[in-house]
Amino acid sequence: MRRMAAEIQPSMEKSSWIASWLPSWCPTSPNHLKDAEEKMLKTVKQPFSRQHVRISNGNHLWTIAFSTHPRPTQPSDHIRTPLVLLHGFGGGVALWAQNLDSLSSRGPVYGLDLLGFGRSSRPEFSSNASEAEEEFVEALEEWREKVGLEMMVLLGHNLGGYLSAAYALKHPHRVKHLLLVEPWGFPARPENPNHYAIPVWIRAMGAVMSPFNPLAGLRLAGPLGPRLVQTIRSDFKQKYSSVFADNTVSDYIYHLNAQAPSGETAFSNMTIPYGWAKRPMLERINQVPPDIPISFIYGSRSSIDCDSGYAFRKTRPDVEIRVIRGAGHYVFADQPEDFNQTVLQILSRTEGKITTADLKQ
Repeated sequence: MRRMAAEIQPSMEKSSWIASWLPSWCPTSPNHLKDAEEKMLKTVKQPFSRQHVRISNGNHLWTIAFSTHPRPTQPSDHIRTPLVLLHGFGGGVALWAQNLDSLSSRGPVYGLDLLGFGRSSRPEFSSNASEAEEEFVEALEEWREKVGLEMMVLLGHNLGGYLSAAYALKHPHRVKHLLLVEPWGFPARPENPNHYAIPVWIRAMGAVMSPFNPLAGLRLAGPLGPRLVQTIRSDFKQKYSSVFADNTVSDYIYHLNAQAPSGETAFSNMTIPYGWAKRPMLERINQVPPDIPISFIYGSRSSIDCDSGYAFRKTRPDVEIRVIRGAGHYVFADQPEDFNQTVLQILSRTEGKITTADLKQ
């Protein structure tokens, strides 16, 4: 693995009328996001590096890395396969703040902002769902090559889980293990979905915002946006209450999502009404080679049910499913200690297994 350099500032990206208009209306900017992220990451005790990893078309993926050059302390020790964390829709690397110290105790850990999100480049994606998915996947593959990783353990939450599975389908020889945390986009939309099972406020918002990107309302709120996030997602303050007593987390979430949409637009083009995936992953994940371990982690109180994981296990009995009590969709923030221990336990049991990817190295 190549040692990551100190932070490299990306070249100025092409501006659009949206990007030039937003700062005058919305109280956000790339520097606001940088400051909010740094405040989040101040709670992390282990040293780490930061870098804009450049990929093709002038794009970059913002990356933080822990222990990228570990040294075995005893002859019997071996270097662990790097763990790569992929956040969900509207997320960013700093949302892993309560997990990074513990997970990096195992070995190298990388966290990156997905293309189109956070502090990574925000290019224009294809409006075609399949092509947009491909753009996400190939950005991750280019990132892997630039960082110099031969293999990865991919841990993805929400959209990150979907993209982790999509990457494993395209580049299975680079994946040591798939950990899918509350993954989005697995089941197909039911032919006759229970309309009334969807909360009224989601149906109302869906009707109003359907012609727009999912987070357009946040930008339209202008200077009221930060307060809107604090009100609507007040639960995040509780999730991180052990490390932050103020609005640090809601400020970070606001600055992640109030800037020009990119990955958000791609996600919108990959969905059909009420968040179902146009290309359900459950119909394809059985093509992942059987020697790549797959684990699902769900929260017992999540709005996303674990039916997809159990449905997949019917065709592949070795699939592991773990449910963390007292956790919702953001299981890694709701019950961080239980989540961290669960991940470390899963990896400790599979670390020594030999896969087809190992044999190809």
